[in-house]
Amino acid sequence: MRLVVDLNRCQGYAQCVFLAPDVFSLNGEEALRYTPYVDDARREQVAAAMAACPVQAILMDDVVDDMMDDPLPAAFDVHH
Repeated sequence: MRLVVDLNRCQGYAQCVFLAPDVFSLNGEEALRYTPYVDDARREQVAAAMAACPVQAILMDDVVDDMMDDPLPAAFDVHH
């Protein structure tokens, strides 16, 4: 499974670190580090971490894959 964390949105509350310490960690007091590719055995643990994030900064593979497959909206089309 693939993860993406919006590090601009992340506020360092570290709820994910408590719920999935094998995937998420803090570097210093507020800088989040994470493993972007995690085996499916940790899906439930990561889902709990996602749900606990107060700013919803964590996305898991299904959402990430959908975002990667969608073309840019017309407003972002540089050729129009």
